[in-house]
Amino acid sequence: MSEERAYSFSKSLKGLDLALLFCIVVLYFIGVIFIYSAASGINVSGIGFARRQMIWGAVSTLAFGVVLKIGYRRFLSWGYWIYGGILCCLLLVLLTGVVAKGAQSWFSFGGLRLQPSELGKISLALLLAKLSVYGKLETLSGFMRVWALSGCSLVLVLLQPDLGSSLVYATMIFAALWASGCRKRHFFSLIGLGLAMLPVGWHLLKEYQKQRLMVFVDPSLDPLGAGYNVIQSRIAVGSGSIWGKGFLQGTQSKLRFLPEPHTDFIFSVFSEECGFIGGVIVLAIFSLLFWRTISIAIKTKDKQAKVMIAALTAWIWFQVFECVGMSMGLLPVTGLPLPLLSYGGSALVATSAALGLIASVGMTDEMERQTFER
Repeated sequence: MSEERAYSFSKSLKGLDLALLFCIVVLYFIGVIFIYSAASGINVSGIGFARRQMIWGAVSTLAFGVVLKIGYRRFLSWGYWIYGGILCCLLLVLLTGVVAKGAQSWFSFGGLRLQPSELGKISLALLLAKLSVYGKLETLSGFMRVWALSGCSLVLVLLQPDLGSSLVYATMIFAALWASGCRKRHFFSLIGLGLAMLPVGWHLLKEYQKQRLMVFVDPSLDPLGAGYNVIQSRIAVGSGSIWGKGFLQGTQSKLRFLPEPHTDFIFSVFSEECGFIGGVIVLAIFSLLFWRTISIAIKTKDKQAKVMIAALTAWIWFQVFECVGMSMGLLPVTGLPLPLLSYGGSALVATSAALGLIASVGMTDEMERQTFER
């Protein structure tokens, strides 16, 4: 029996989207290389950070494989339980979590830190997928019920406070509702309500969050404080010019002018050393990745799978959009990692599992198509 299952799984791998897999692998290894570069400096080697990222890469590969083996349908069947478990973790981290960068977002286990809000993005996508079928989204009460349930995780993340991740959660919810075919008047009414609430939201922000938004408009307001990151990141990206300064030749990270070069501002390091051409190539690879995920969503006939992929793709797209824009000073600094490239175990494992779910949809559809043709 086990041999039959192994044969069936190996046969199903033929349906794996190779273009999607190519993008994942290439972006990950670019990330490892430039994490090494970003963490290196005068008489300092970044090999430690690169080695740890490779260990997390092995864990992420395992997570990707496990998700493929189990299949997205089984994860959807567990969706409510997974979401409930993550809500408990998000509540617990508010009580016992470690504070870093102004947010109480991490569990600490010795030298190991885990961020439950990263896995929360996967649980949110699973919940939204299930609610798209059972939530009666064509009615206003059903629409608001979805926001009430999914908004629980958003509020808990906002209380940490992690504004960047809460924006990701909101983007995922909007994308899922749009993909599920909710009534457009409900959708746009909610957007209008959100815009009307912006003045209230401003007063609820922490002082350092307000400062980040203000220096986004004018970094010179606090050039040695909140505006410092924006200014140095702009210098790094601009100094790369067309072809870049060359690998390990960037001065902003090597001389420690650029804060958090291996996490928040990894794209700035890459742009300084590889220039405009390198940046365009990386964005082209991300574009190919999004094209493949959207193609899988379009081809599948499973509505829950479509909504799940819409939410997961919106998550990854928003973080790429925000990180690149932040590095160039076009968007406020939020502290979000660049998917697959930035240093960090929780984010890498969560992103790999999410992409595994998307790949699983494509594999399942291909298997069913081959079975139908026979």
